Amino acid sequence: MSDPRGAYARLLEERRADIALREKRHRALGYARLAVVACAAVVVWLALARQAFSIAWVLVPVALFAALIVVHEQLLRVLERRRRAARYFERSLARLDGNWMGAGEPGERYLDAAHPYAKDLDLFGPGSLFELISTARSHIGEETLARWLLEPADPPTVRARQKAVDELRPRLDLREDLAVLAEEARTGVDPVALAAWGEAPPLLAGGWLRALLWLFTALGVAGGAALCVWALHIAGMLPMPDFYAVIARDVFLVVLLANGAFLYGRRQKIDRVVAAVEEAAHELGLLSDVLVRLERERFEAPLLAELRASLAAEGDPPSQRLAGLKRLTEYLDSRDNVFVRVAEVFILWTAHLAFQVEDWRRHSGPAVGRWLRAAGEIEALCSLASHAFEHPGDPFPELVEEGAPLVEAEGIGHPLIPEDRVVRNDVRIGGDDPPGPRVLVVSGSNMSGKSTLLRTLGVNAVLAQAGAPVRARWLRMSPLAVGASIRVTDSLQGGVSRFYAEILRIRQILDQTAGPRPVLFLIDEFLHGTNSHDRRIGAEALVRGLVKRGAIGLITTHDLALAEIADVLGERAANVHFEDRIEDGAIHFDYAMRPGVVRKSNAIELMRQVGLEI
Repeated sequence: MSDPRGAYARLLEERRADIALREKRHRALGYARLAVVACAAVVVWLALARQAFSIAWVLVPVALFAALIVVHEQLLRVLERRRRAARYFERSLARLDGNWMGAGEPGERYLDAAHPYAKDLDLFGPGSLFELISTARSHIGEETLARWLLEPADPPTVRARQKAVDELRPRLDLREDLAVLAEEARTGVDPVALAAWGEAPPLLAGGWLRALLWLFTALGVAGGAALCVWALHIAGMLPMPDFYAVIARDVFLVVLLANGAFLYGRRQKIDRVVAAVEEAAHELGLLSDVLVRLERERFEAPLLAELRASLAAEGDPPSQRLAGLKRLTEYLDSRDNVFVRVAEVFILWTAHLAFQVEDWRRHSGPAVGRWLRAAGEIEALCSLASHAFEHPGDPFPELVEEGAPLVEAEGIGHPLIPEDRVVRNDVRIGGDDPPGPRVLVVSGSNMSGKSTLLRTLGVNAVLAQAGAPVRARWLRMSPLAVGASIRVTDSLQGGVSRFYAEILRIRQILDQTAGPRPVLFLIDEFLHGTNSHDRRIGAEALVRGLVKRGAIGLITTHDLALAEIADVLGERAANVHFEDRIEDGAIHFDYAMRPGVVRKSNAIELMRQVGLEI
């Protein structure tokens, strides 16, 4: 299936046709229900007007009306899911058309200003990488994908994800089903609280308390029997000496007091168990269709097979366990029945159910967190698979675990720029076969593409270490910790200037070099908040320090004096630049990276173009 646009358009048309057909059925069922009501009215009129016509015939339209309600509700449920499927394919086509900004989930809640690269590389927010690639509809799926983007995985994990993404790439049916089913759980499920409920210690211990419960239940049954005997005697339906009737009455009163005291003493724990399970069962009910759908799937990729197996590890699959929990909640709902309320003090119905709920939680509760993690990981993998399916020309990168730190790419471009407009460049930093420059000093005029080059390398490094394909003809890289200083701003509330914010970020990048991975640093307009003298001395010292600590990366600058850093570092650094040209009074950029130092600036021309008198 190499034509994503054709596949999406065909499936969207099928879903729209199905929606139109079901909407016709929806209207027909509405008319049918009105007709049944009219028939019921006619039956009532005939029964009242003609004594020979039995009113019992009204049960026929009543039963038919009830059946139509059930059928209608099922139709509406399926219709809503078809509409979600249509929206899913509409969003997919919008991504292919470049109209995806503002149509997806921006994931701004995952943006941490202190993160070493999330803000600088536009990972989250409107028009972000997350909004582009995330097709997850549940919070646990979104959180898993966000974590993968924020925390680079080790090479074995990356390769396992690549195999999983490659297997999921053509499975449009599974990705559609998960997107449709998981949307029901989008606003109603708190994965952290749900997992905590499953793993929390039991509120009602077994042993003696359970034995005591059965003892009081037996007393309750005896008390209920005594009540019946006494009531029948009072009504004259059971003749017996008054002495025995008084004994029956006293037994009933003693049992009523004893069972009432037992329930009162444990009502808080029982109420907590019932309230917690009602909320948890509702959330698990929203996720149950997702879990059951995954339970039916079979996978070949080791990671997917492992996630699928984890759903049923050490016990029954989710479908059977959730069915048991659903039965318990239905029994709990029966407490609203007036007869159950009357019998509660005798049979201790709620207390017995609370113990069964705790038994379920003790047996299946620890699996809830595992189910959530498996569902979240598969949803995140489906997001990467959708991105891979929509960009068949984007390859998986090769991770090199031995040798010097390395980033080597041919035809690398920014994934947020539409493929028909993106300009690709070849980049090589680090490595030892042959040794490449450890630092690229990027000079160039305003708007020529310097910052975009930094973001291009950074975003692709993030995608590569998340297990996703990259926007390049090919990419080889070693495991790297990314540190960026691109979108650094001042803070009026924090009393932090732009320059101070930048040096704090550089301090953070230097601190990263003490970690287990070499650092890929991406620093835009290096120290541009200070004077030329201090900038030159500080930049050279900082770059030397980064290289000495094993880091590789790029710095950009408008100050051509900083280009001399490459001369000082010798083979460990190289100058590259971007150019522009002026034609008919307009500035044009080709965004192609060239070797050497830029020799001109366009600042004066830009000021003139916006109407400034220079």
